[in-house]
Order: sequence, then structure tokens, then C-alpha cells
Amino acid sequence: MSADIPAAADPLFTPGEPILKDTIAEMTYGAVEAAAKRGAVALWAFGVVEQHGPHLPTGTDIYIPSARLRIVRKLLARDGIEALIVPPFYWGVNHVSASFPASFKVRPEVMIELMADVIASLGGDGFRRLFCVSGHGDADHNRAVFRGVEKGSTPGRIEAAFVADDALFARIGVDATSPHALATIPQPNPTPPPPFADVHAGDWETSLMLALNPEVVHADRIADLAPTNLSEDDLAEWRKGHDHARRVTPDGYLGDPASASAERGASDIVRDARAIADAIRLRLAGER
Repeated sequence: MSADIPAAADPLFTPGEPILKDTIAEMTYGAVEAAAKRGAVALWAFGVVEQHGPHLPTGTDIYIPSARLRIVRKLLARDGIEALIVPPFYWGVNHVSASFPASFKVRPEVMIELMADVIASLGGDGFRRLFCVSGHGDADHNRAVFRGVEKGSTPGRIEAAFVADDALFARIGVDATSPHALATIPQPNPTPPPPFADVHAGDWETSLMLALNPEVVHADRIADLAPTNLSEDDLAEWRKGHDHARRVTPDGYLGDPASASAERGASDIVRDARAIADAIRLRLAGER
């Protein structure tokens, strides 16, 4: 590029969205410090980079919980509760999708130690409450989230909690009454459950991504994806991970992506956010 041509005139240059939109990474340190002194709570999304079939981006499990927390922050603000969003954690544990490309594998102990350091940093900055949510269903990943929350919490300094539904806590063997667990508040759901397992890059996640970030969805491929129609036994085999999962879902999705709709995705993301925000309100009020 010639020295007399401004960067903005170069055809290679295109301005984009902030990569850590709506998080404390966009704020000055002074603004973060002032919010902590006012008693703001911290919110932290946990996801992974992993395959999501032929049609969804590998960052799906980061996009979705990040969007949930942006809505949670707005809902809490309506009740006078200030919240700041920590940049998302995305080097999580991939067990189920481990044999697929672009599914990064991080040891649980590494994740737990990093979480503990970040939580300690937040405590040192003056935050006294941290609420963590996960966008990734892998059991090993979610056990690591809970253990990281436990390890990072320091009585009298910062209290962290993993916010999830009762079904997830049961699946990963966590007592939902633990002070480091916070069960979401069930919300009315007008959509009947699918007749077959739909847990990964199927109707549910595809609907969410069509609503949230359609520009990164390969919509032209969705119509050709047949429903997997897998049983609970198939799901159990898939959850064994690695080559087991790839045999059960050779194309990397489990569910019915072709049934997805952006309208349902928009409704689902708000419902999920309300379930999280309601639980946080009750915890802060000392009622959970």
C-alpha cells in the first residue's frame, strides 16, 4: 500500500463489529472499577469452539450464551441490578466432538485453574458476585465449569455460582442446592418437545443461530439435512464421545435442522434469559 493512501481507502480494510461486544473489554478500567464499587454483579458465558454440522459455525456455543447474557443484563437492569459481562470463555472441554476437526480439546484441569485465576482477579477488582452460564452441553465441560466456580470462590471476597437447569445438574452429578449451583426458574414453553433427541446443531440450536447471527449460518445447506431421528440409546452412545459420536452422527448434527425457524429462536433466547435472570434476582435477594 502506498504511504499516501489512508488505511480506510485500502480495499482490504473493512471495519467490523467489536470482537468482545458488550463486555467489560469495551470499557475503561475506571468504568469497571466504579461499577464494582457500586455493587455490580459479573456475568460470564462458557462455550467452546467445536463442529456444529455442515451449516452452523464452530463458535455456535459461544454466540448463544453470550446473547443470553446480553438479555439477562437488560432484564436485571429493569430491577435496578447492575451487571457487567466478562468476555466469554471458549477454550472449554470437548469430549463428545473430539474426533471432529475444529473441536479444540482442553484438559479439564487447565480450564479449572484458569477459571480460578480469572475469578480471583474479579474478586480483586471488587466484584462480590459472579454468575456463570454454559452454552455447551458436554458433561465433562460442565463439570469443569462447576469445579472452577467452586475453586475460584473465596468466602468474604467473591462468591461464584454456575447457573443451569436442574436436568443439567443431575446429569453431571452436581447437588443443585450447593451454594455454587443456581437452578434456573422454569418458564412457560409453548413449543412441544421433539419426538427424537435434538441436542446438537438440530432444530433448537439452528433456530437460535438463525435469530441471533444469520450471517454466519450456511442457510443454503439446511434444507438438505435430514432429521437424525435418534433414540435415547443412540444419544447415550453419542455421549461416549470421540469415535462413538462420529459413528452415530457422521455429519456432526443430532436433530432436525430443517425444522428450524428464526422466530422460534428469538422466543427461545428470551425465555432462556428470563429463566437465568429470575434465578439471579432470587439469589441476590437471599431467596435461593
